[in-house]
Amino acid sequence: ELPKITAALLAGVYPFINLFARPGGGWISDKIGRKLTLMIAFAGIATSFLILGNVDKETWSISWVVGLTILGGIFSQAGSGAVFAMVPLIQRRLTGQIAGMVGAFGAAGSVMFLTVNSLVEYDQFFMLIGIVAVSVLTLIMFFLDEPKHEMTEVLDDGTVQIIKLN
Repeated sequence: ELPKITAALLAGVYPFINLFARPGGGWISDKIGRKLTLMIAFAGIATSFLILGNVDKETWSISWVVGLTILGGIFSQAGSGAVFAMVPLIQRRLTGQIAGMVGAFGAAGSVMFLTVNSLVEYDQFFMLIGIVAVSVLTLIMFFLDEPKHEMTEVLDDGTVQIIKLN
């Protein structure tokens, strides 16, 4: 049995991860590319949550479970940073609007998963997250096209601007 204060401190680690993992995911995506970063992030999410879905209370220690949860959180938050790094590549003049939509759909996804969490057992919940992550990883691998060296944008006045990318 875990004392309540210890459980609260351990639960508080997950939001703290957001402070470095989300900007870190954006930074990494700037360095190695958005698609590769998203593929690594979703592979990490899938792996960690599929393993969490198979945790057995009798054989797994709390430290292993917490460590695996933290690892999954790092991949998840880094993936969020990489998703936001994609926003300016869609259309620069709509960056604010698109970033707002990304945030809104992220919040909607959180509510959806929390609702599912209230309806199923924890092992099923973690397996579902892992399966969804594998599905998203597959979509990223086959359908996400990232501009390589430059992209073009048509401005309001009809002129075409070439934007150099890293």
